[in-house]
Amino acid sequence: MFIIPFGAGVWMAFHDYFFTAPGVSVPHPFVGFDNFTDVLGEEKTQRAFANLGLFMAINIPLTVVLALALASALNAATHWRGFFRVAYYVPYVTASVATLAVWLFLFNGSGAVNNVLGPWAPDPSWLANKHLVMPLIAVYVTWKQLGFYILLYLAALQNVPKELHEAALTDGAGRWQAFRAVTLPAVRPVTSLVILLSIITAGQIFTEPFLLTGGGPSGASLTPALLVYQRGIEQGEPDAAAAIGLILVTGVLIIATVARRVMERD
Repeated sequence: MFIIPFGAGVWMAFHDYFFTAPGVSVPHPFVGFDNFTDVLGEEKTQRAFANLGLFMAINIPLTVVLALALASALNAATHWRGFFRVAYYVPYVTASVATLAVWLFLFNGSGAVNNVLGPWAPDPSWLANKHLVMPLIAVYVTWKQLGFYILLYLAALQNVPKELHEAALTDGAGRWQAFRAVTLPAVRPVTSLVILLSIITAGQIFTEPFLLTGGGPSGASLTPALLVYQRGIEQGEPDAAAAIGLILVTGVLIIATVARRVMERD
C-alpha cells in the first residue's frame, strides 16, 4: 500500500511521464535530474517551500509551548480534569472541513473577528492578506492538533515522581526552577516526539490552504503538498509533481533527523 506507490512516484520523477488513455502505451524516456532542476528553478516551487519554512517556524515552537503549558495546568488541576481532557481533544477528532468552516466564518472579510476589531481590522483581511494568511493557517493547525500533543505530555507528566518536585522545592527552588530542573528533563523524550510529529504534519499540510485560500493570495499560502496536487492532477504534469514530492520527502527526513539528534543528545 505504501512501497508500490512511492516507488512509482520515484520512477516518475526521473522520467518524462504524462497521463495517457487506458491501454495506450507510449515511451517514457529517462531524463535524470531534469525534472528536479526544472521545478527547483521555478518561482512557484521556491515560494511553496519558503511558505512551508514559515509555517514550521510558527507551528512547531507554538505547539511545544502550548501543549506543555496546558498539559502542566491540566496535570495540576483537581476539578473538571476529565472535562478539559475531552475539550482539548475535540478539535483533533473533528473533521477539518467542519472546523475550517468555522475559521472562514471568523476570519473572512466580514467575519466575526473583523466585526469585533472594527477599525483595527487588517486591510486586506486575514485570508486575503499575503503577510497574515500563512501565520493564520499555522495557528489553526496548532489549535487543531493541540489536543493530541497535550495527551502525550499529560501521560509523561503523570509519570514524573512527585517526590522530585517536593525535593526541589524543599531545597529552595522556586516553581519555575523546579519546572526547569525536574519537569523539562523528564518530558524531553516526549518533546522530541512532538517535534518529530509536528515536522511530519507540516510537510503534509494540504487541506487547510486548499480549502481556505486555494494557495492564494498570489501564492502566499501555497505549500509543496498543494503544489504537487496542482501540478500532478490539475495541470497533468505527474513527473514534475513527483519530483516536488520527492524533494519534500527528502527535506522532511533531513529536518526530522537533525531535530531528533539535537533533542536526544546527552
